[in-house]
Amino acid sequence: MIGPLPGDIFRQGQVLNHTYEIEGVLGRGGTGEVYRARNQISGRIVAIKALNAQFSGNDDYIQLMRREEQMRDVVNDAVVRYSECSRTDQGHVFLVMDFIDGPSMNDIMMRRRMDARELMIIAHRVAEGLVAAHARGIVHRDLSPDNVVLRDGAPEKATIIDFGIAKDTSAGAKTIVGNEFAGKYEYAAPEQLEGRAEKRSDLYALGATLLAAYRGQVPFGGSTPGEIVRRKQTKLDTEGVPEPLKGLIDWLTAPALAERAPSAEAVVDRLAQALKPVSTRGGRQASPPGGAARKGRGGMLALLVVLLVGLMGGGAWYSGLLGGLTTPPLPVAAPYRLAASLGPQGAALSANAPDEPAAALLRQAFAGVAGTPAPEGSITLATGVPDPLWVSHVATGLGLMQGLTEWEIEVADTAVRVTGLADSRDLAAEKTTAISDWARHAGLAARVDIVLGPRLLPVAAVEGMIEPFATCGPLGPEAPPASGYAIGDTVVVTGALESEAARDKLQGSLESGIGDRKVRIDATILNSDLCAIRKVLPPLDSDDLSIWLGDGATGDVNLSGIYHAGENPIAEVLAPADLTGLSLWVVVVDNTGSVYNLVPNIQQETHDIAEVGEVVNGQRRIRVLFSVEDLRAKRGFLGTVVSEESFGKSEVIAFLSKTSLFGIRRPKDESVASFAEALAEILRDEPGNIVSIASRVIDARP
Repeated sequence: MIGPLPGDIFRQGQVLNHTYEIEGVLGRGGTGEVYRARNQISGRIVAIKALNAQFSGNDDYIQLMRREEQMRDVVNDAVVRYSECSRTDQGHVFLVMDFIDGPSMNDIMMRRRMDARELMIIAHRVAEGLVAAHARGIVHRDLSPDNVVLRDGAPEKATIIDFGIAKDTSAGAKTIVGNEFAGKYEYAAPEQLEGRAEKRSDLYALGATLLAAYRGQVPFGGSTPGEIVRRKQTKLDTEGVPEPLKGLIDWLTAPALAERAPSAEAVVDRLAQALKPVSTRGGRQASPPGGAARKGRGGMLALLVVLLVGLMGGGAWYSGLLGGLTTPPLPVAAPYRLAASLGPQGAALSANAPDEPAAALLRQAFAGVAGTPAPEGSITLATGVPDPLWVSHVATGLGLMQGLTEWEIEVADTAVRVTGLADSRDLAAEKTTAISDWARHAGLAARVDIVLGPRLLPVAAVEGMIEPFATCGPLGPEAPPASGYAIGDTVVVTGALESEAARDKLQGSLESGIGDRKVRIDATILNSDLCAIRKVLPPLDSDDLSIWLGDGATGDVNLSGIYHAGENPIAEVLAPADLTGLSLWVVVVDNTGSVYNLVPNIQQETHDIAEVGEVVNGQRRIRVLFSVEDLRAKRGFLGTVVSEESFGKSEVIAFLSKTSLFGIRRPKDESVASFAEALAEILRDEPGNIVSIASRVIDARP
């Protein structure tokens, strides 16, 4: 099973609907996850497919789950059995089905090519399952090597799984995912590319699956839509495939429906004939592969034991002379496996070994890297080791996990998958290289994924990394998750910064400290003058005030705040018409290092909110930056036209206070440093006097 992640839908030990106890994660996908669980009432092991939260409320996906649950009406050993579809108290929709313990055909293909007779047995079993599904009017539409699982690794126990995009072909039935293409291009029948799926489409997919498994590789379906369509119109290349498997594949994958196998029943009949025992010259039949042959050998062994007992006498049982004959042989492990992990749930080990000394070597290697002894019964003695050096190679690989805070290694014959969590980028790179080199030297095919931790990053840690850069007012993570950032999350930073260089430094600092997570800086870039004022502004809401910007030439609103050369910005402070008993103070912080006091001013010393501006449609509008025309007519105090000297960002700031902000009228203009010092003093000496602040940036560009 796969190690847990903070974002998993369910946790180990959680009980769903008072019945199903979660034991671990079997797999993850784009829309949900699959878990192994135990029915606490019956003790039966089941698999649970659960939808992620964003899909559990989506009718289309719920309909998919509902359709898949309807497969419970199909009763056949070759088809996974579904039990129920339910919803947790938290709203997650989940589906309960049989747990099929064994490798998929895809798993086996990654390790070896499958032989022809083995594939004929699998095809017979799968065709029987399709007979049952098709009888209910259900077309799988996505039959492929990863959707055929060999229970206990036995070909004769092949089982079809995952009817998630199955289509009901009965009269009046509703197609769940529409009539558009569904399935995998490599295995899909030609008619599926046109949005048509019928029972014979599953037969084509079965043939393509058999060919892929025999070749040991996924068939190339084409790299462009046009090439895919063209390839589907021609027969699959079965050159070199032995008969009768070749003839079967050609029959199943005929591009024209009329030339393809007519039904799953016909496929079952053809395979039953092909798999009949072969007669020998003595008139007896050779045993077919599978259970019958094993029973025959078992019977012969039992007969030999009885004969020996008869010849040697009952006393032999007591003398132990027959002990070697009665000791059962070691089982065959296929594939030969080791699975070991160290994570939040502790350390775990499950492995095969050919003998006790080899098992001791694996236990020693595990204890050395996990810091705890191997669990009792964690190693099963079995035959089937793929290489005499397999155990020593795997023990070496276990030792390479040293230094990772979390790790999981799975070896199946000669395929290796390693995942891990490192606490530094250098260690992650070092371990990735070392494990890849080890696997190559040992003749193993490895997939290595070492991520940079921690597994869960506290919000406080992110805030601490951002704090040194908060030199332009509030700066911090936007909507941080209460439990912290999981691996793969994006840290979004909002606020203001004084330069592009400061943003780049913040980006670099976060990227080096948050592990395998993404960073997005959505902060506004201002300048040092604006930042000097913002640093002393208290974090207050602007519910009672807002700033309106417009074009002096037309009077039209300017929503972006961007002005170009020759344009005349105008600004108004907006407030509720019935707002009284408060004082208004308005400034503009220029990009030349000056602050202009706009309200009050030399022409209008009053700044009682109820006595300034004019009421229009129930809203008080106080003009603070005027048009050129108003200035010429002496109807305004201050205005500006964008010129080369004024390119950059300025900011209009309005303060609403209980009493006059400064008590006295300040000069028409003053330095940023002077105003910032005076404002800081007021905030210190008269805490709580300012009740609301509003601001807008004017961005002057060429």
